[in-house]
Amino acid sequence: MNNNDTIFALSSGFGKSGVAVIRISGDNLKNFFQQISGRKNIEPRHAYFTDLKDDKNDLIDQCIVIYFASPNSFTGQDIIEIHSHGAPAVINKIFAFLSTQNMRMANPGEFSRRAFLNNKMDLTDVDGLAALLDAQTDKQRQFALKSMLGGDSEKYNDWRNQMVEIAAYSAAILDYDENDLPANISEKILSKTKELFYEIDTSLSHYNISRAITQGFNIVLCGETNVGKSSIFNCLVGANRAIVSDIAGTTRDVISAQIDIDGYLVNLSDTAGLRETNDKIEKMGIDKTKSEAENADLVLHIFNKKTNALPDNKTIIVINKSDELKSKTNNKAIYTSTKTNEGMDELLNAIRNKLHEFMNSGKDTIVINARTHKLLTDTKTELKSAIEKYNGNYDIFSEHVRAAADNIGKILGVITTNDVMDATFSQLCLGK
Repeated sequence: MNNNDTIFALSSGFGKSGVAVIRISGDNLKNFFQQISGRKNIEPRHAYFTDLKDDKNDLIDQCIVIYFASPNSFTGQDIIEIHSHGAPAVINKIFAFLSTQNMRMANPGEFSRRAFLNNKMDLTDVDGLAALLDAQTDKQRQFALKSMLGGDSEKYNDWRNQMVEIAAYSAAILDYDENDLPANISEKILSKTKELFYEIDTSLSHYNISRAITQGFNIVLCGETNVGKSSIFNCLVGANRAIVSDIAGTTRDVISAQIDIDGYLVNLSDTAGLRETNDKIEKMGIDKTKSEAENADLVLHIFNKKTNALPDNKTIIVINKSDELKSKTNNKAIYTSTKTNEGMDELLNAIRNKLHEFMNSGKDTIVINARTHKLLTDTKTELKSAIEKYNGNYDIFSEHVRAAADNIGKILGVITTNDVMDATFSQLCLGK
């Protein structure tokens, strides 16, 4: 990939729209901007209305064009934005024109890669940007925006700086007289290493919260056949997504839908009824039910009319078809009727309380994806080795702490490889 190429891409969404934004990034784009704007005297960040014409002087479209001069741009290079009408024919014609100007179509994430290479972003900022582009709910937006604007970078940089300092003092103990070093330096660096270990361990323990915010809080409805799981699922979703029938075993696969509760994305799954069966297909569905329940953040265990089962931290007990009951004896359960809508508000509030309890248990959670989870786990392992193997040998101790600092450096992109960069920027779309 040649970072000296001038690249372009559609930064707005594909398809018919009122306005399309096409972004160009490269070196020395001022002359080209003067050409397309028809003006010799231009000001950066100033919008100009122009008749955009091709090399044959044929009109392509009437556009607004903006010039962002290096280094004050998203990529750190010169950037031009062309705001055209959003018709596919107009966009394709502009692309064809730009292709004749010694420019090429950008690869996915290439604009952000250039921003990274020009120190406009680090890799945690890029992870935040990717999460922001995928955000479907307000909480996802808030979470991703904090990361994109440097909230996570600040935490990682603080950890790395402390590790570098610890490694430096560990090495200094080997080379300097004790009187030339700060008092009690051995105890201090060991104590600080333990503090870092517990901080990182705590952040890793919140991985499920980060996952639930970015990918959705997983709720599974399970129970025996014909207890009304699909009816409750449809009520919560607000649509007839699952088939409702008196025939046992109607639901044989997992049926899922996404809903927004208080700004959080919730993945709701209706599953096959639990019972003994000789039907191979239904057995497969029941196995899926058990697997979904094990991996869920919250289980709604549905019973028909009566049960003595009790809830736990992960389970809400729901007794359905309450309209057919004369008495309600389980005060730990929520009684519902999809026919009369009794108890549905209470059930939704119980779900809401569990959701907030889960999410609030990890305040100030950093965005952790598969890449950062692996590197944070490796960091924790190195710090643990430094602590456990500490026996006065600061050479080995400092090597483990230095390796931990290198892992944090890889998260930030301070220390990186092409594989790490490719995995990070491939998350992004064209024009980003």
